Amino acid sequence: MSRRYVATAELVKEYIALFVNRRAYTVQSTHPGAGSGRHYYYRPKAKGSGAPVWLTGQTISAHLEGSMTIGLYAINPSSQRCKWVAIDADYAHAMDDLIKLQFQLTADHVDSALEMSRRGGHLWIFLAAPLLARQCRIYIYDLAGRLGVPVKGTGLADGIEVFPKHDSIATGAFGNAIRGPLGVHRGAGRRFWFYGADYTLEAQVEYLKRLKKLSEEELLRFTAGKDLPAEVRQAASRVPQITEQGTRSKPKFCILDYVGKTRIVGKNYVTQCPSCAQAGHDRGGDNLAILVSDPRFYLCWAGCKKEMIRAAIGHPIPVQRTA
Repeated sequence: MSRRYVATAELVKEYIALFVNRRAYTVQSTHPGAGSGRHYYYRPKAKGSGAPVWLTGQTISAHLEGSMTIGLYAINPSSQRCKWVAIDADYAHAMDDLIKLQFQLTADHVDSALEMSRRGGHLWIFLAAPLLARQCRIYIYDLAGRLGVPVKGTGLADGIEVFPKHDSIATGAFGNAIRGPLGVHRGAGRRFWFYGADYTLEAQVEYLKRLKKLSEEELLRFTAGKDLPAEVRQAASRVPQITEQGTRSKPKFCILDYVGKTRIVGKNYVTQCPSCAQAGHDRGGDNLAILVSDPRFYLCWAGCKKEMIRAAIGHPIPVQRTA
């Protein structure tokens, strides 16, 4: 940390273009937690009012110059899209798995950037435009499955973690943040750089800008006819989300967790209707349309009602009792 860095306005602008997808963020504590020794992250709030503090260019500048360290969120809840995907690995032989993934990404003609971390590394993929978090996750989990790379949360204590960690998040919720690249890790007391460029802020950002960005057309081609592993879908649906008010929302029912393979047609996921299938219909597997931007909205073109669909998958709509 002996070298002093100055973040120019242009550097901050380029960093925002690469990494910032929403104004919410976290800050890494400068002091370790009692007993754990870990530098935890927290969401900053305004003094007095307790209102959320939003990310600004000044905050990014402080992060790059080393006076604070921020965490960034992948998903924007207004669109359920992200502008990057990050694969976090911090277990024994983690770098071997990240390099294996990077090699396969290169075979797919997808550029990625490998960043050092305190106990392993982070592999970043940048997107040509914000893409649906669910499709991004399907691609990475499919890669990991084909390569035999362990995934944390699928019955394994150690394995890669994929950011975004959710297919979608509710309005006012956050998801999970990851340490913003090129800042100073408070616990390690140092920066962790990307391989492939000189260790200066300017060279690092220029390197990231030159990387080919993954397009929506490519992503849809890679994920055609594929879906998340069942255990990943079910685990994600059980995780409560933290809202802006700091409360834990109950896990919400998501129809995508209970249907088979999907494909995107226009603004919808299309898949087999469970109710039709139960009656021996919908052999083409395209009766059920689920709105991509908000999976709470779904419709069977053959006329099955929501009550019938929910009953067919064993999750009937709860009956609201009146006093």
